[in-house]
Amino acid sequence: MEYSKLVWCGLSSYISITLSFFHIFRSVLSSFNRIPLTVYLDCILSLYFWFCGLCPCTVDLDDHTTIHFWTPRHRRLDKPDLVMIHGFGGTSRWQFSTQVASLSQHFNLYVPDLLFFGKSHTAKSDRSDKFQAECIMEGLKKLGLDRFAVYGISYGGYVAYQMAEKHPEVVDKVVLASTGVGCSDDQKMKELNKFGRNVLDILVPDNPDDLRLLVKFSTFKFNPLKWTPNFFVSRFVDGIYRTHRKEKLELLEDLMERTEDSRPCILTQETLLIWGDKDQVFPLYMGYQLQRRLGSKSRLEIIKDTGHASNIESAGTLNRLIKSFVLGQSQNGI
Repeated sequence: MEYSKLVWCGLSSYISITLSFFHIFRSVLSSFNRIPLTVYLDCILSLYFWFCGLCPCTVDLDDHTTIHFWTPRHRRLDKPDLVMIHGFGGTSRWQFSTQVASLSQHFNLYVPDLLFFGKSHTAKSDRSDKFQAECIMEGLKKLGLDRFAVYGISYGGYVAYQMAEKHPEVVDKVVLASTGVGCSDDQKMKELNKFGRNVLDILVPDNPDDLRLLVKFSTFKFNPLKWTPNFFVSRFVDGIYRTHRKEKLELLEDLMERTEDSRPCILTQETLLIWGDKDQVFPLYMGYQLQRRLGSKSRLEIIKDTGHASNIESAGTLNRLIKSFVLGQSQNGI
């Protein structure tokens, strides 16, 4: 009799523990379904940036505008300061995850999220790259920077160009990667037409198919979404592109509707242009065109077998070019 009771108590305890674990597991799965996938990935990337010596910092410019930065935890005076400006493919963490580990060894990195990306936002109506540049400059001033180099990729190149043009006394060297600065209206229309549909829907995708098309146009060596299930691609779209979607579309509309950028002012700074030879978004001829416009203080470096997203496909080469240019070293010394 006592033996039967012991068996029954043991069996009851086992069933109770098993059910408890089942409820916990179901609760975790339920939470996973409620929370966007990008939230988990953002946490991982934030930890990664932290291990690279960076920490998050939010700067309120006024009652209407806030800029979020990743800044050095310990700024070293023996390192130059480098500001990294991302493009439209997500926040700074997503775009520069392949670069911060290497570049943080040589520079004090300041990595802002542009307005309407990440935690940066404004209640003002200005959607120009000039306004983005002024907000970044004001934020950097509040952080104590008085002289730095700037690196911008794609749309971030437009913002970096504005920073360099309007503030030559603050911006030292300039690195522009795969950016459409200086293209004419005819060139702009030609490149937009090759997408075969409204380019806004592709650059700010609203569904998995549009995101897959964006990645296809942006890469050459490999397509990271080729074997990714639609379930995960859809959740990525929800987490990255649906937030401030209206404002992001307005940023692009402002960029595409303006005509005064066809002949940008010539920068006084030394400028490095970096292009993938297979870029389908801003083709290589735009790089040659911009280099001719900027003249003798600029040079163009071409990365072979690389598309628009050189920060993903050829991050090592891109990092070496940035380091050698900003630090004034030869390529062989990197």
